[in-house]
Amino acid sequence: MPASKEMPDTLKRSPKHAQEIWSKSHDSAVDEYGEGERAHRTAFAALKHEYEKVGDHWEKKDSAGPSDSKAKSRRGSSGTSHGGVDANASKEHLYDVAKKLDIDGRSSMSKDQLVDAIEKANKRETREARQK
Repeated sequence: MPASKEMPDTLKRSPKHAQEIWSKSHDSAVDEYGEGERAHRTAFAALKHEYEKVGDHWEKKDSAGPSDSKAKSRRGSSGTSHGGVDANASKEHLYDVAKKLDIDGRSSMSKDQLVDAIEKANKRETREARQK
């Protein structure tokens, strides 16, 4: 199935470039692996290299690269994914994202706490956007 019919709503609310990255990666992965979870994981991996999830949509990262320990590792190896949060970003950047998402207590949070709080806020905002 073409990516345009499979595209998640978070991407539909995101810049056209993010949609293009996801679509091209998805369609290529479908050709290689067939339709299913692996094609979606591959498309999101490509997207996370250049974009990060902020609330209910994706925004371009300041610099391209893996966004968390899972993205740095090989397929099937250990590591933690943070749902599109750029866990490798600076604490200052994460603080700015937390500010944009109006996360309470952000000024006293550690970097890991900011990542967790942003991931939680992203899930909440995506859930709320689906209900609209």
